[in-house]
Amino acid sequence: MRRAKPIMIQGTMSNAGKSLLCAALCRIFRQDGYAAAPFKSQNMALNSCVTREGLEMGRAQAVQAEAAGVEPSCLMNPILLKPTTDVGSQVIVNGRVLGNMRATEYFKFKKSLVPEITRAYDTLASEYDIIVIEGAGSPAEINLKADDIVNMGMARLAHSPVVLVGDIDPGGVFAQLYGTLALLEPEERKIVKATVINKFRGDRSILEPGLKMLEDLTKVPCAGVVPYLRVDIDDEDSLSDRLKSGARREVDIAVVSLPRLSNFTDFSPLSRFSQVSLRYVRDPRELGEPDMVIIPGTKSTVSDLLWMRQNGLEASVKKLASRGVPVFGICGGLQMLGRKITDPTGAEGGGETEGMGLLPIDTVFSGEKTLARKSGVLSGVEGIFSRLNGLAYDGYEIHMGQSGISATVICSGNVYGSYIHGLFDGAGIADAIVSALFEKRGITFSPESEFDPKAYRESQYDALANAVRESLDMELIYKILEDGV
Repeated sequence: MRRAKPIMIQGTMSNAGKSLLCAALCRIFRQDGYAAAPFKSQNMALNSCVTREGLEMGRAQAVQAEAAGVEPSCLMNPILLKPTTDVGSQVIVNGRVLGNMRATEYFKFKKSLVPEITRAYDTLASEYDIIVIEGAGSPAEINLKADDIVNMGMARLAHSPVVLVGDIDPGGVFAQLYGTLALLEPEERKIVKATVINKFRGDRSILEPGLKMLEDLTKVPCAGVVPYLRVDIDDEDSLSDRLKSGARREVDIAVVSLPRLSNFTDFSPLSRFSQVSLRYVRDPRELGEPDMVIIPGTKSTVSDLLWMRQNGLEASVKKLASRGVPVFGICGGLQMLGRKITDPTGAEGGGETEGMGLLPIDTVFSGEKTLARKSGVLSGVEGIFSRLNGLAYDGYEIHMGQSGISATVICSGNVYGSYIHGLFDGAGIADAIVSALFEKRGITFSPESEFDPKAYRESQYDALANAVRESLDMELIYKILEDGV
């Protein structure tokens, strides 16, 4: 019977680069002729997507699957936690909503999910040659180690060797790696077969003495030093550098950086134009006078709308809309732009909330979540973005609440909305929006080249894999795979 060989990437901290390195390994193994698949037992993130079967999974594992050249499956991420508050999350198991839980409640409950994790992993292991497992946060969170199901607990379930990754960018990487290993139990340290230093900038020769000292101290070999990579690949969560505002350019697009912002990668296609700035803003002062405003998806539509209302962003957006500035809402952003949001079942706290009143829709929340892949050709779009008509899209819907609309994009004057995540990824759609904004400004728009989104993503995966392959001791990585634990 076929049984995949596993390798697990754990990190010393969140944002150490685990997701990107897992994507790189998935691509490298594919390039080397192996059938590889990603796996993360439990992911906490607001970036998610919908599989072909209509099930929800973490966006990072979908990206890793794409890098591996395989169809994303919720088997690759059996548990997804989507934070709804600072102390609670929506719990999604095997692609479907189980319910909302407070952190203390979930901590006691999670051990009961081990059979689901095992079933998902074993299914994948019977279908692939290699499973690239991603941990979460740090394995040395000693207050969370009891009944762990995502770091060393998962490594034990899968009988997987571990590669520990440290992030040198903020400094202190040697302390990160040494301290993490020191806090592990003896049997856990035995399965850490290598360390990796990630996000390095500078002359590696200056780093070499430290690498030798680290190896002497820990008795664990360093498998490589990966440079700070500038590849255009969807990121894991809101720690992404994409959410940092940059300088304004000839055409300026402002995205409202909501507290529970989800699927911010929806807007990545708009950031590839050299003459366009895509800024994430959190207050009216940052918002300024952009050429377009986007209100993105959110896990908490009502509370994020009230946040905009309290800090003045709602009033500023409405003022811009009255002056003819295009406003585009996606998913929760679409719901906010409507007249009212009613929550009879208490999905988001209950009651009725007045919307921004910029679109003629009313939204009613229910206990059922909409999960669906969507594709087609845009039609019926009016106003400045009418050139979107006739362009094909392929995306997905993930939302609570229904707004009684059938059109893919609805519009009222210069205000637009859609439930489709991934809408701007469609061939020509980002170009059409940007060209309309250039025309409104009286500036000539010259597309930099014919853009094929799929070919571009493939080239980025290859660039990632090639850079990581050059940086890692791949002979050691394959030996770790072969020897196991």
